[in-house]
Amino acid sequence: MSTMSPEQRGDLAERMLPEAANLAVLVHGDGGPEDVAAVLAGLTAAEKDALIVVLAGLVDPEQPVGRALGWLDFNEHGSLTVPASWSEDRTVRDLAPEENVGLDDDFVDQVAVAKFMKGFRVSELTDAEFLEAVKQCVAKGLTLADVDQLRRWPRKTTENRVNRLRKQWQRSGRTFPELKQPGLRTFTPVEVVAMRERAAAGATDLELAMSYGVNRETIRSIVTGKRYASCGGPVRAALSAKSLKASREHMCGHADTSLAGGYQAPNARLTPQERSQVRERTAGGEPVRELAGEYGVSTETIRRYAA
Repeated sequence: MSTMSPEQRGDLAERMLPEAANLAVLVHGDGGPEDVAAVLAGLTAAEKDALIVVLAGLVDPEQPVGRALGWLDFNEHGSLTVPASWSEDRTVRDLAPEENVGLDDDFVDQVAVAKFMKGFRVSELTDAEFLEAVKQCVAKGLTLADVDQLRRWPRKTTENRVNRLRKQWQRSGRTFPELKQPGLRTFTPVEVVAMRERAAAGATDLELAMSYGVNRETIRSIVTGKRYASCGGPVRAALSAKSLKASREHMCGHADTSLAGGYQAPNARLTPQERSQVRERTAGGEPVRELAGEYGVSTETIRRYAA
């Protein structure tokens, strides 16, 4: 496949998708070894390479191994007919062999770390700088998923890199840094009012969480009045699940199960449910800038779907 152009490799992989589906149903009980051998015998070397890629693409590396192999039979004693380690709760990704790559040096550029935590563009961080930045983010109340959102990264990017580095530290005999969330923090009435005023002025929950060293859920509970209800300041209207459904049906003119209700344009940045949430929350007075930061889109996108 190396001599093919990207377009040719893509076309070949697409042609192999039915073959991959055929092998899947054969292995899951619709056939036997002879049927699998017959399928493979009719393929060229390039097609087999493409088939392997397609089959790998059909596997979710984040699912537990036991679930991925859950179709396997048990013997008369109720035991799996595969090695016992395959039935553990480890994910498929955990079983993948990793290169024995040494750790970077421990030097940390604190300026780069500070830029990272503020969401600014930075050059590639070393492993030590990345861990320091994540540790400081978690100490301020952010989750690993929050770090992904802060950096505009795909889901679980931070978690996967942290897990990879944890394994490297373990192989090197070193103690991995503790990523510890802070305890529940209390605020004075003055701080509560200031927080709510900043939220009303357009500050996002993530920005406030970074400023006060707590997670976004804590910020949201305060600015919506769930906590410190007796304190003053502008309180954001909480999202109502009932009104969200009514708004979605009203705006779309269809029920949830209709085709129109589930349609999403190819270039859309928000799912239908998220668009309905944006309409409801903007109608409730939530700032456009805050919603743009929370959903990871531009303010123009939020205004486009606003009520």
